Amino acid sequence: MYNRVYNFAAGPSQLSLDVLEEISKDLFNYQGTGMSVMEMSHRSKTYLKIFEETKATIKEVMNIPDNYEIIFMQGGATEQFSAIPLNLAPNAKADYIVTGSFAKKAAKEAAKFVDVNIACDVGPDYKRIPKQDELNLRKDADYVYICANNTIYGTEYQDYPDTGDIPLVADMSSDICSKKIDVSKFGLIYAGCQKNMGIAGLSFVIVRKDLIGKHRENMPVLMEYDTQVNGDSMYNTPNTFAIYVLGLVAKWIKKLGGLEAMEKRNKEKAKILYDILDNSDFYIGHADKDSRSMMNVTFNLPTEELEAKFVAEAKKEGMESLKGHRSVGGIRASIYNAMELEGIEKLAAFMKKFEEENR
Repeated sequence: MYNRVYNFAAGPSQLSLDVLEEISKDLFNYQGTGMSVMEMSHRSKTYLKIFEETKATIKEVMNIPDNYEIIFMQGGATEQFSAIPLNLAPNAKADYIVTGSFAKKAAKEAAKFVDVNIACDVGPDYKRIPKQDELNLRKDADYVYICANNTIYGTEYQDYPDTGDIPLVADMSSDICSKKIDVSKFGLIYAGCQKNMGIAGLSFVIVRKDLIGKHRENMPVLMEYDTQVNGDSMYNTPNTFAIYVLGLVAKWIKKLGGLEAMEKRNKEKAKILYDILDNSDFYIGHADKDSRSMMNVTFNLPTEELEAKFVAEAKKEGMESLKGHRSVGGIRASIYNAMELEGIEKLAAFMKKFEEENR
């Protein structure tokens, strides 16, 4: 009906049709107010109800304990590269586990403000997630930082590092809400919302209350977690529309059965594509099997010319954004929550046909 394509982009990514239809229904006149959510005051009773429902629903869906605060921020996930060391490192020491480009960028930014120890770096090819015994963790670090899912390379933590009493900080931009996690294992979790939680322009932070308020004095006020908490994420005007969309996505996840159901759905989707990689010498998967991402399936073909042909022909079949990241090339299928099973099945059928015709 809508003549839509299957969007395999790494982000901003595909939204569910249910969410898009809800947005469309209310776009010009939200529930009889005579205006769009984009137009209403963030202090109005109508919007504050949207805001509180969004927080409550995402807290329920993720089972966020009461000793954690939820913060909505702007500046994308990249802003958190600076905000985290400025807020969470009173002793100015932090350990970083580098499993890809974004963890490396986060460590580089943090080094402007604190003493950064690279506890492990699995580069340069970033095919895997390190084991616990590979980590050189300091006992006096303020926090340990990981990127939970590496969008470019297609790797993902299956088990999170044991950091003892040191708070574990995780960038979950690419796999948040894709599976059930124990939030209490982390000191802080953050994500850009444009992959599994909604649209670009909003970053989502969950931080344990006892870690708040330890920031250095001379830092940008909008990066201060305590300022954001005290202002209920409204020290300045928040991204009202993105928060509204996040609320719709959270309700959609809840309607489908929550994160347990979402994880089952995502595993089924990923397995279809990985089974093709495992049974082919034409497609070469990038990530080690025990480190594979459920969200980003990355692989190469025998030549760059065949990869370009694959992307071009897939586009003609209604499958967009399958080209790998510019830094590594190859093919990347980002199959976030909103990608339906039929999109995976279509890609799988195309992959089999393409191999038969181009061997």
